[in-house]
Amino acid sequence: MTTRQPTLAEVAHLAGVSTGTVSRVINNSPNVGAKSRRAVETAVRELGYVPNLAARSLATQRSGAVVLAISSDDSALFANQFFAEIITGVNMMMEESELDLTLIMAASDKGRGRLARVLQARGAAGVMLLAVRENDPLLKIAEGGGVPVVYGGRPLGDPPRWYVDADNRGGARQAVEHLVSTGRTRIATITGPLDQYAGTARYLGFREALALAGLGDQRVAHGDFGEASGAAAMTRLLAEHPDLDAVAVASDAMAAGALGVLHERGIEVPGRVAVVGFSDVVTARYTRPALTTVHQPIVALGREMTRMLLALIRGEQATPLILPTELVIRDST
Repeated sequence: MTTRQPTLAEVAHLAGVSTGTVSRVINNSPNVGAKSRRAVETAVRELGYVPNLAARSLATQRSGAVVLAISSDDSALFANQFFAEIITGVNMMMEESELDLTLIMAASDKGRGRLARVLQARGAAGVMLLAVRENDPLLKIAEGGGVPVVYGGRPLGDPPRWYVDADNRGGARQAVEHLVSTGRTRIATITGPLDQYAGTARYLGFREALALAGLGDQRVAHGDFGEASGAAAMTRLLAEHPDLDAVAVASDAMAAGALGVLHERGIEVPGRVAVVGFSDVVTARYTRPALTTVHQPIVALGREMTRMLLALIRGEQATPLILPTELVIRDST
């Protein structure tokens, strides 16, 4: 009969410190206070904790860096509030770690080559991936690097071992259910890119809610999560379905574009057409009218994917995490 070995998390709990502090003590880092060091050493002795040699080897043989690889080369990325909030959450957790953060824009061959070179040179302890698309070449490069890989938003296809995501499908259902509850019956949809899991999941959620309400789902236009695509999609919907009385939009940026078109046409919101978005970025409060939207905890998504990766680097276990969403009702519905 084998005896289960105590985990690093159990040592941290007994010592009353973070797992990061335990890891620093075990690796003889000087950046630990004497009181915390004594508490960790006492907990290690009491529990009989034996450090994970593979994890220590990973930490010592590779550079002290974590890679955040984003499958985008858009120069406007840093103006995108979603990514700005994700990076805020990532940075919050990295400040508690001794590892450095390396950002790689990896939608092009050049960017993907940079990630491959970093991994081949053993220059990273782990990788976080964002905005990956179906059959994205970035997946093979990251998964073949011999380090833990955590996804911010699960990719299409078979789910990976480790990811953090929001409840895209459930949030989208809630958005349409709200529109139905206000008496809307001719509800249109502006989807995100359907080669990304978030775009597909939100579209499925919209369709499920319409079906449960006994409404058709034929009023559909597709976008790319960006504001310009939302404006273009709204223009198409008005041309093809001039009787629509609501639109469920898969991102706040696209919803802002849709609101702009409705305003230009003199169509009253929410009097004639109600609009609901998805994400609850800061600007959703300042559209005209203020946007009803599905809140997803974006900063928490960045924070939790980083927390998961740091735990894996320390040799701990981790399981996928789905963060809850919540409808925020403002003036556009």
